[in-house]
Amino acid sequence: MAAKIYSGIKGIETPKLSFTDFSEYQKECENYLEAVKAECKKNSNSKNVGEIIKFPVADGYALYMVYSMKPLQLIHIDTMDGWQCEFAELLTPTKVTEMIERDKRIAELFSK
Repeated sequence: MAAKIYSGIKGIETPKLSFTDFSEYQKECENYLEAVKAECKKNSNSKNVGEIIKFPVADGYALYMVYSMKPLQLIHIDTMDGWQCEFAELLTPTKVTEMIERDKRIAELFSK
């Protein structure tokens, strides 16, 4: 079964890109991710809910946050360049879990 992709969460506004104060925009993006994650956690207490998966695209990443594992529902994170992945809807819960665990292992490897 295909993943369902949402463009955001009602009531949580996506930060507007600003080049006049980019550091402020970055802070707004971090706050946005925390707010979306908190809303995801309200929806479900499944292991990977609120985790971010990413796909390399051009000069950045297409980002999606896990809203639900069963059924698989993802929220597109439309910050920075707002890249999207044309294959995100083809993901399975097993593949999402693999991607999250892989990214955690890589982060741990490079944090030492």
